[in-house]
Amino acid sequence: MEKIMLSEVIEAVRGSYGYPADVEIKDISTDTRTISEGSLFIALKGANFDGHDFAVQAMESGAVAVVTERPVAGARCLIVDSTAQALLDVASYYRSRFDIPLVGITGSVGKTTTKEMIYSVLSRGFKTLKTEANHNNEVGMPKTLLELDSTHKAAVIEMGMNHKGEISRMSTSCKPTVCVITNIGVSHIENLGSQDGILKAKLEILDGASPDAPLILCRDDRILAKAEIYGDRKVWYYSVSKKDCDVYASDIAADGKGISFTIHYAREKFSARINCLGEHNIKNALAAFCVGAAVGMENDDIIAGLADYRPEGMRQNIFTENGMTFVLDCYNAAPDSMKASLSVLSQICVSGRRFAVLGDMLELGKGAARYHRTVGEYVKASKTDVLLCYGKNSSYYIEGACDKGFDRANTAHFDTHEDLAAYLKENLREGDAVLFKGSRGMKLEEVYEAIKQQ
Repeated sequence: MEKIMLSEVIEAVRGSYGYPADVEIKDISTDTRTISEGSLFIALKGANFDGHDFAVQAMESGAVAVVTERPVAGARCLIVDSTAQALLDVASYYRSRFDIPLVGITGSVGKTTTKEMIYSVLSRGFKTLKTEANHNNEVGMPKTLLELDSTHKAAVIEMGMNHKGEISRMSTSCKPTVCVITNIGVSHIENLGSQDGILKAKLEILDGASPDAPLILCRDDRILAKAEIYGDRKVWYYSVSKKDCDVYASDIAADGKGISFTIHYAREKFSARINCLGEHNIKNALAAFCVGAAVGMENDDIIAGLADYRPEGMRQNIFTENGMTFVLDCYNAAPDSMKASLSVLSQICVSGRRFAVLGDMLELGKGAARYHRTVGEYVKASKTDVLLCYGKNSSYYIEGACDKGFDRANTAHFDTHEDLAAYLKENLREGDAVLFKGSRGMKLEEVYEAIKQQ
């Protein structure tokens, strides 16, 4: 974070402060464990905590002031109506200092992988700031903006949400110059009512964008394909098959370690490769290509940036141990991302069997059973040999698969991680491939760790 004066913060958050304001702020924090001399502390409130309780501690640790919603004895308080909004407002003011391309990205699934691919592309031409880990909410996003400095020439900011209005507030804060929506699924449908409700919430990404900021959409998504976009905004469409799009792919060939394909853009063709599997990752790469083209990058640099991307952590991370291939994809789950992961499993070259270890998909509301059955149908359509399930609703995977003709003898349901791990230890052989896929709350990575310990 670069130099900012307390007087500037007061104006940005429209707050009330009864002390001298000609003070330089070194950094802005919402956690007293990171406070040092010159910090500004923002006292956020949550379901199980209240930052106001730590205002005095922040002052004792060196904070120049604390942003609060009420006076706190022993602290120099900058009082605002909402400390959560104040964090967004000060980040918005700070972001306005930097005249750089800022890519805002959202979507039901795939947004983090797409963000990482966009980062790989932009990094070929710019020093780029990106959203780290899961900092894609109304706390993490503004904190990311506050990391900007004069050396950054671009940024890619991920925006997630559970309820309407959240993306609007984040977009208004970060002011994207390019907007990307990956797809419209059913994640959080219990809060938003329908896929049309989810679409409206995702389109809030335009609320902070200028009228000429391009919008990049996947035309393979049936909801996005029919979305009504008002005004003269340039809309870029990409597809893995539709040749009337701005950017599309052909000649797709997977070799077990990655995918080679041809990108068509502006009546030209470019050979590309990504070092990951699954048709969904081609879509993610096409979105990243659109971003690179929209900000004026050279095509060769965009292609090189796509080749630089490598999956990390628990998002379709593929690796080999003891002669077996593991796909660890335990960060989140929805029907579209389950299908995508099953396609990855199908594309892995194996001499043995393919095991799909699937946990529950959470936050699907009343349609949970139906969505789980649909994923089971995907299992039958894939090259999965053995279906293993964990979680309350995961038995519907088995029902959906068997309804389509999957052999029930090659399925099993488990109530504990321990039983699931024991089954895998007993049955896995060299040459097999195993996919671990489920919502974060299912913690299937613990099953993988138990297998490693054998």
